[in-house]
Amino acid sequence: MPSTTSQNIGTVTSIRGSVVDIHFDNMSSDNQLPPIRTLLRTGKDSSIAIEVSSQLYDQRVRGIALTPTPGLARGMPVEDTGEPLQTPVGKGILSRMFDVFGNTIDKKDAPTDVEWRSVHNEPPPLARRSTKTEVFETGIKVIDVLMPLERGGKAGLFGGAGVGKTVLLTEMIHNMVGQHAGVSIFCGIGERCREGEELYREMKEAGVLDNMVMMFGQMNEPPGARFRVGHAALTMAEYFRDDEHRDVLLLVDNIFRFIQAGMEVSGLMGQMPARLGYQPTMGTELSQLEERIANTGSGAITSIQAVYVPADDFTDPAAVHTFSHLSASIVLSRKCASEGLYPAIDPLQSSSKMATPSIIGKRHYGLAQEIRRTLAQYSELKDIIAMLGMEQLSPEDRKVVGRARRLERFLTQPFFTTEQFTGMSGKLVSLDDALDGCERILQDEFEDYPESALYMIGAIDEAHKKSKQASEDKPKEDDKTQPKTEDKPKAEEDENATSLHDA
Repeated sequence: MPSTTSQNIGTVTSIRGSVVDIHFDNMSSDNQLPPIRTLLRTGKDSSIAIEVSSQLYDQRVRGIALTPTPGLARGMPVEDTGEPLQTPVGKGILSRMFDVFGNTIDKKDAPTDVEWRSVHNEPPPLARRSTKTEVFETGIKVIDVLMPLERGGKAGLFGGAGVGKTVLLTEMIHNMVGQHAGVSIFCGIGERCREGEELYREMKEAGVLDNMVMMFGQMNEPPGARFRVGHAALTMAEYFRDDEHRDVLLLVDNIFRFIQAGMEVSGLMGQMPARLGYQPTMGTELSQLEERIANTGSGAITSIQAVYVPADDFTDPAAVHTFSHLSASIVLSRKCASEGLYPAIDPLQSSSKMATPSIIGKRHYGLAQEIRRTLAQYSELKDIIAMLGMEQLSPEDRKVVGRARRLERFLTQPFFTTEQFTGMSGKLVSLDDALDGCERILQDEFEDYPESALYMIGAIDEAHKKSKQASEDKPKEDDKTQPKTEDKPKAEEDENATSLHDA
């Protein structure tokens, strides 16, 4: 921890949960009332940290406790550190796990070769920002083809509980650290305690921990700590971008918990709530965090943020405010997850500002538009199929449905981080291979292949092997039970109709 040199001492006058009022008697030119965001310490061994939130009058401040407050009582002395909350930066923080105060929580000794910096920094000025627009490849087919990410941009993973946000984030960490020579910083805001331990172990086993930093403000911690952990992680990211001139992948799980922590702090401080109980300062607080994520001449911070959507309601103020900061929105669908289409990304609701011909090229743009058009037509035909069956569709519509269903299955992908659960080895697919596969499906090259041959594969050429293997594995007894010659067309028609109805 940074050393404290201030001798400005106050006294606790009021405690209401995490809200603490402190009175300072000896105000002079040397000892002034602590400014807002100053860190105060009190309790046994200075274990209780309080951040100043407001100055009530000349000699009294009101703060929010960043730690639990057991044993805190009126009349206890409070020390003014004279500095805001600080976090360690430097090469020594790589492969380590920290809390919001910069304390290591991986049961190892604290790093020594570090520098302590304030978690409160201004966004880079416009003059320092880069105007160059680049695509950031992830190795995940559906994202790279339909909603390409921006280097130095912000992408949101939207979805309700249990649709795969955290799994997708951990897969991106695995792919990015292996594919790009940058640093990954994982920031866990208000998420489950066990997820940090699992992620640490998985990243260590994958061999990517050496270029990674983890910071957690878990859901069992006070709202003040959860509210500041995102700022602390960004200070670390800014060090690698500005001092080390490296690209940084910042993964935030979950940005909604940041807004929720701000709402709790606002309620504790007695502020009047705004729409649906959110804090009136939500837009400002979110902007102060998001605007620090930027692409400069020295490097870029690319952020991928999981966004929990309350009750799957995308009109919720938290989701709406978060949308406004993003260059790409990846919407996870419970319907896709129920059909076994993983990653469970809804291509019709997801979007990216990068998907323009001038950035990704005319071929990529044209293919993406054709894929969306095909999937949208299939979505419109689903009601007719459900009520009347495939037989009532025109031949052209049947082809559209076949293409759409094969595209849906080709855009699924086995993940490295789920190998132990699925038994399938993970796949990393280049953008060229993904585009080539989609183009060949749209040209009906695979219309005679079973849909299962395109499910959970990498590049499109794997469909040939999977189809051949499936035909070889088919029991020989099937030959004895083939329908008679006159019944064959009817049997084939029934088989095709069944396969088109299968999920």
